[in-house]
Amino acid sequence: MNTYATVVLAAGKGTRMRSSLPKVLHRLAGRPLLGHVLNAIESIPATSSFAPLADSVHSHRPVVVLGHEREQVEAAFGEQCHYALQEEQLGTGHALLMAMDVVNSLAPLPQTVLVCYGDTPLVRPEILAQIVAEHIQRQATVTFLTALTDRPSDFGRIVRDAAGRVLEIVEVKRATPEQLKINEINSGVYCFDREWLWPTLEALPRNPSGEYYLTDLVGIASQQGREIATVLGTLEETIGVNNRVQLAYAEQLVRRRILEQHMYAGVTIVDPSSTYIDDGVQIGQDTVILPGTMISGETTIGAGCRIGPATTIDQSVVGDRCVIQNSVVESSTLEEGVHVGPFSHCRPGAHLARGVYMGNFAEVKNSYLGPETQMHHFSYVGDATVGKQVNIAAGVITSNYDGKQKHPTIIGDHAFVGCDTTLVAPVTVGEHGYTGAGAVVRQDVPPHALVAGVPARLIRVRESAGTEQDSPVESGNK
Repeated sequence: MNTYATVVLAAGKGTRMRSSLPKVLHRLAGRPLLGHVLNAIESIPATSSFAPLADSVHSHRPVVVLGHEREQVEAAFGEQCHYALQEEQLGTGHALLMAMDVVNSLAPLPQTVLVCYGDTPLVRPEILAQIVAEHIQRQATVTFLTALTDRPSDFGRIVRDAAGRVLEIVEVKRATPEQLKINEINSGVYCFDREWLWPTLEALPRNPSGEYYLTDLVGIASQQGREIATVLGTLEETIGVNNRVQLAYAEQLVRRRILEQHMYAGVTIVDPSSTYIDDGVQIGQDTVILPGTMISGETTIGAGCRIGPATTIDQSVVGDRCVIQNSVVESSTLEEGVHVGPFSHCRPGAHLARGVYMGNFAEVKNSYLGPETQMHHFSYVGDATVGKQVNIAAGVITSNYDGKQKHPTIIGDHAFVGCDTTLVAPVTVGEHGYTGAGAVVRQDVPPHALVAGVPARLIRVRESAGTEQDSPVESGNK
């Protein structure tokens, strides 16, 4: 079986980030830098470029070479990867060599080694697949990614002969004035023949800076007359992140990609410049995202919704045809047809069932609101279970905390909780129960009962819903 192994070099200290956090764990569009690279690697087999090889070439879990604060990285990615350790920072060639034992232990033994960097989050799975496919189909010793630019900056230059054959990669420090004019640059993504790679790396001489450079392998392969192939990509995909300025720039590019993907998939984004959507968010067709909206985490939004303006949704599930306006939704579930806002807050654990209406300046925390329940302005529901078609009027509060612990509130189906009612938990309002405006309810309300006053007292128990006695003596706000 023909297989390839991917090695991700991620051992650098990232001193220019000026952070206690390893560089590859800094977040970009909701994912760590390394997470973007690993996602691209994982997606290689699903790309069109890899399709001709899909039945004959298979991949291994990537090998990540770590150094600085390795424990944090391993804790973040767990068994998603194999790991190797570069204890002493002696350059990219040395870093790759530290992965040799791990790669050689894989079964079946890979014929090809794909190498990329953990701080290049813009590399796409399609271009990685092109490199692997070109390498295998050409039976090359070395294949690497290049790009063309009018501003080569500090990238290594690709030196070719008159026939276009690659001779070497020259780093800026060693380049001649003529070589500095070359506009084809090295991206840092390579494929190597494994049997050639390891002995060549072990014999690699130190460069003048005292380190072992991966780029020197290209010149060695050329001198040996080996087959060298290149794949031309875009400059954007070569961008590495070394400081927070570059991180912010990469963030802009990644978010633009994400927004374009959603728009091509049928989502309307009114103002992309003020809309932030994390990688991994899913949004259904014909949903409209209004300006000033931020959607983060593993959030899923259904079809035909209207989100925003000025709305934040994090780690939540939103069903079809929901409206969320000028509000915050975090770690919550909203079923289909829910309306929230403006200026309301679904805190973690909120579950709003089908057709729930949650008005302005309302808050729900760790509670379930049943189908078609209406919760009106200036209300708070916490640690509660609310039945279907309940009316929670303006200013209603579940007083769920006694200073030491939280207590539950239960409100039955078709109940009517009047304006400014305080429900002092633990307490239950039975089905079709009513509370008068301003009531402070400390005792359970029986089904079909009306309570009112401070503290609330039983006014009457209606015989059944729909009788003349159903009208309360004190009103609520609908």
